[in-house]
Parts: sequence; structure tokens; C-alpha cells
Amino acid sequence: MNIFYKDGEIATRNLTPGIKVYDEKLLRDGEEEPIEEYRIWNPRRSKLAAALLNGLEGLNLKNDSKVLYLGASTGTTVSHISDICDEGLIYAVEFSPVSMKKLIRLSQKRNNIAPILADATKPKYYLNKVEKVDLVYCDVAQEKQSELFMDNMNLFLKEEGYGLITIKARSIDVIQKPKKIFKDEAKKIKENGYSILEKIKLEPYEKDHIAFLVEKSF
Repeated sequence: MNIFYKDGEIATRNLTPGIKVYDEKLLRDGEEEPIEEYRIWNPRRSKLAAALLNGLEGLNLKNDSKVLYLGASTGTTVSHISDICDEGLIYAVEFSPVSMKKLIRLSQKRNNIAPILADATKPKYYLNKVEKVDLVYCDVAQEKQSELFMDNMNLFLKEEGYGLITIKARSIDVIQKPKKIFKDEAKKIKENGYSILEKIKLEPYEKDHIAFLVEKSF
């Protein structure tokens, strides 16, 4: 993968050298052409970066991987996946028209991002726009997040593919303890035919968040 770790930071090789996405720091390596450029990946602005820095090991994204990203927002994390899967394709689903405008501008500079203005709770509405993917990534902070995550995996995930969901406890229940919420969400996922391979808490970058890496049970 085009992911690099150094001195407690994480970076991806920049698909579009010289161009920033969200004011991230750019680092150049080498004195002779071709000079490689890297984008520092801010874990306080990307839950995936937080999960990787906290020990996520099984992401297994390749240069040509295809990804369905649910809750793409303006494209901060999407852009780093774009760096990693430089020969692949990211289907970026976002519900907000305001965020979608920025996402479209990003896709004009990165031809491996396909923005889709849609509601991730209704995946059949974009069934004819998305092929089978290697990873379904879900960052949609709402009460039924696990359900929409599994609905999308059931439709779009390859047999050998993975799912990654980042769960915000307070979006599900503001009263219940996060530990209980995470246990209940994990139970839902297992009862619907998926195995949880890794559980990664996202502190200190995100409070009361956890990431689950899952695959289909056979």
C-alpha cells in the first residue's frame, strides 16, 4: 500500500503532486527526478488514519482496489484512499449537496474518485452505478449505521472483500455507555453473517469511537 509511517505520523504518496486537499503538510523525498511527494494524513480529521495509527493491520488495500465509501463528506479521507488505490476506483457516496460540490471538485483533479449524491440508507438507488468492491467503508454517524453498512455490503461487497465501519457511540445513544453500544453493534454485525476481524478504539483522536474490520462468515 502507498502508506508510510515515520515518527508517529502517517502519510500517503500524493497522486497529484503539489496539490493539497485540506491544508495538509506535503513532504518531498529525494533530490533527483522523479521526486516523490507525500501527504501527511491527519488522524484528527480522518477516522481511518486514527485507526491505522492505533494498530489496524488488515486493511489490505491495493493499487487497483475498488472501494465504496459511505459518508464521503468533502473528501478528506477519500483523497488519501485515492492516493493508496491510485489505479483503482472509489465510489464516494454523500447525501449533502454542499459537501458534494467540494467532492466533485476533488474528483476533477483525481480521476479515480466517482462522486455519488445519494442516501446511503437506500443503496438500491445507486445499484446501477456501483460495481462489486473490495472494501465497503462506512463513516455515517447515525443511529442505524450498522444496518446501512450491512445493507451496502450485502449488495456490493465481493466474496473475498472486507468492510470497515467507524462507529460514534453518541450518534446511536446519548445515554447508554459507549462500551455497551459497541458490544451491541458488534452483536448485530455477527448475527447478520459477518465476522469481526479487528476492533480498534480511536482515542485519543476521536472520543467514544471504535472501528470494526469485518468480513463475510462462511
